[in-house]
Amino acid sequence: MNILFVATVYRHLVNFHIPYMQHFQKQGYTVYAISNGDEDRQILIDLGIQCIDIPFSRNPFSPKNIEAYRELKALFNRQQFELIHVNSPISALLTRFVYRKFNRPIVYTAHGFHFFDGAPKQNWLIYYPLEKLAARWTDHLFVMNDEDFRNAKKFMPVEKLSYVHGVGVEFMRQPADIATLRTSLNLAEDAVVISYIAELIGNKNHLYLLRNWSTIKVSCPQAILLIMGTGELDTELRDYVNMHQLQDVQFLGHRRDVEQLLQITHINTLLSHREGLPKSTMESMYMGLPNIVTDTRGLRDLITDGENGYIIAQDADGQLVERFVTLIQSAQLRMEMGQQAQQMIEPYLLENVLPEYSTVYKKLLK
Repeated sequence: MNILFVATVYRHLVNFHIPYMQHFQKQGYTVYAISNGDEDRQILIDLGIQCIDIPFSRNPFSPKNIEAYRELKALFNRQQFELIHVNSPISALLTRFVYRKFNRPIVYTAHGFHFFDGAPKQNWLIYYPLEKLAARWTDHLFVMNDEDFRNAKKFMPVEKLSYVHGVGVEFMRQPADIATLRTSLNLAEDAVVISYIAELIGNKNHLYLLRNWSTIKVSCPQAILLIMGTGELDTELRDYVNMHQLQDVQFLGHRRDVEQLLQITHINTLLSHREGLPKSTMESMYMGLPNIVTDTRGLRDLITDGENGYIIAQDADGQLVERFVTLIQSAQLRMEMGQQAQQMIEPYLLENVLPEYSTVYKKLLK
């Protein structure tokens, strides 16, 4: 009685799928995870999940995926699974292709298709045909934003398609030692903290805010920017901050105390070019924070402009500065928008989302 979860990196499974793995464990299943080896592997092992490293690459043309294909084939020839839940486009494609002949259910969560309105043409040329091809080996597809739902209906029968509220938001509601935390970050008494929680990659678009940070600081000297995350642009972004002598920008790296850090945050922001349904935005809403986001699929599913935050256009520097200054300078507006955010996040709580998945699991396992 084995269940398998698949993603390109273990961190993805740790961030999004532990409650679903534990759902199966509680029913007596042995849960396996396959992914690239990374430091989050041990977190899953400590939870009793069997981890098997497979050298997936996010690049569809990487030779690593040939080796991943061979290792998947060997794994599936020696080990059977009652159900497989795949994530991440390339690892999901390879797994579905290899496992298609074993006649066992496979479900796929699309955390944001790589093809979307405004995406580069090459994304449509590469990823759309691959998803359309893999749909024939998919017993059920979960999508989590309106645009992906509309696109998925072009190649997936609607009875095999679910539009879910993300992967579920859940915090332990552990109160932070706010005074100690603020002291550790050297925050002044009147500091207004802006958090940017995202992998340090081009898609997350940190430079949009950084190139306007000096202008924001002129009107709002009390503004502090906390950047949480790691990634390939870590050195480049730090160099940009130093080269332009940007004040009050802190790089915190990968943090496991996001819940505590959000308790000292006043505004959350995410200015991505592409999203599925970002968990960091949902978590900040759960904590009663307003958000400033770009007019991007997934973000506009969560934020209603002027109600629980602001939606700005890509590359609209003047609008970005004006929206940040408005929120930084008005504690009352931040409170009102934060209250709206908490009300609007209710359908996205784990207690409401897990049944959306478990209903499909139960049906397929019968």
